Formats: sequence, C-alpha cells, structure tokens
Amino acid sequence: MPIVRKTLAEIDLSAVDWAALRRVSEEPIEAPALADDENPPMTDDVRARARWVRPVVAADDVKFIRARLGLSQEQFAARFGFSVETLRNYEQGHRRPTGPASVLLRVIANEPDAVTRALAK
Repeated sequence: MPIVRKTLAEIDLSAVDWAALRRVSEEPIEAPALADDENPPMTDDVRARARWVRPVVAADDVKFIRARLGLSQEQFAARFGFSVETLRNYEQGHRRPTGPASVLLRVIANEPDAVTRALAK
C-alpha cells in the first residue's frame, strides 16, 4: 500500500467517530501484525513495556483542536466560552493563549466532553 501524505488541512476529521475510535481494542490492531510473516508476534514482555502514546497537541494550536472536534469557530466558541474574535486571533497567530486559556485549551484537546459537562453545570 503506498504512503499518502496529507496536510492537516486536507484531512476531514469531522467524519471521525471519536467515541468508536476510543472503544477499539488491541485485537483488530494486532491481527494484521500476527498474520505478517516478516514481523514476529508480540511477546508478553514487549506488550508489558508497550504503552499508548497520544500525540502532544500544543495549547496554542487552536485550529487543530477545533478541526479535530469538527466544530466551526462559532460552535467552538459557544461550546467552550471563547469569543469568536479571540479564536480568530489565536488561529491567525495574532495572539497566543496564555494562563487559564492555555490550560483550558489543553484540557479541551484531551477531554473535550469533560469540559462540556463541567460547563453545563
């Protein structure tokens, strides 16, 4: 299978079912590897040392966070309590989030549903 390289802007993340992705177990991921004669199966030792690695999202990469959630600037602003103007300034590089905004964006990047629940109360 050829490698296809795309920029983040070219990837449509709005169609991704993030909840289903979180429910994926190791079995469907491991099955092709086990069927591959060139790569030996994972041993218990290797599996014990393996860990899930999440990509680190910079708190100031608001556009990436918003795109990953499949939200427009207006939707993101309304859902998480930002002004649309502030989002535009962050995304265009005119301003960088600092202090509490930076912390909030980091939490949104990792646990958007938790932030939504917290803000709804």
